[in-house]
Amino acid sequence: MPSRPVSNPFGVPLAKPVDEVPAGALTTLRRKARDCQACPLWRYGTQTVFGQGPASARVMLIGEQPGLQEDREGVPFVGPAGQLLDRALGEAGLDRSALYLTNTVKHFKYETRGTAKLHKRANAAEQAACRMWLAAELLRVQPKLVVGLGAMAAQTMFGNAFRITRERGVWRPLGEGTQGLATWHPSAVLRMPEEEKRHQAFAEFVADLRSVAGALGKLA
Repeated sequence: MPSRPVSNPFGVPLAKPVDEVPAGALTTLRRKARDCQACPLWRYGTQTVFGQGPASARVMLIGEQPGLQEDREGVPFVGPAGQLLDRALGEAGLDRSALYLTNTVKHFKYETRGTAKLHKRANAAEQAACRMWLAAELLRVQPKLVVGLGAMAAQTMFGNAFRITRERGVWRPLGEGTQGLATWHPSAVLRMPEEEKRHQAFAEFVADLRSVAGALGKLA
């Protein structure tokens, strides 16, 4: 069943709780987030990877957490997953420069294997500690359409019962005047072992982004 609109104490359109929301414009938030030590992940990453995009963006895309390339450059979605995202956005008719792109978690978490740094999923406590930055971004940007890329973002938006495999691409109310949907994370598409499944997932990903483009075109 579709979830009901979410109401956090701070008016943040997220199903998962937020204990505090930092104050300030996006430039101030980005500066504050650079020094965040609310969880141990600051010891992993080279830098905080804050969101990027116009403060007036009507669409916000929320991913999961930065990867190696994002950690190096300090910008979300610039690695292989970002390249696939750009391709999908192009096919869907969405202009990346008009969107606000961010992640649920702002630091790269990894485990070492030899000299390689392999992505490791942030745990529940680390996600909770970082949620204040996502909440602040949502409150500052005030997007009309919010897109969760992957399970971590989707469950932050809609709750732990949400499953991408059965509920992706469905619009749900997130709050007054805000709608949200969730879809595949581009890295999940890249990781699918079978070529046929990758093609199918990518087609579904593009279809969901086209739904976003259509909803954007209907906004006043």
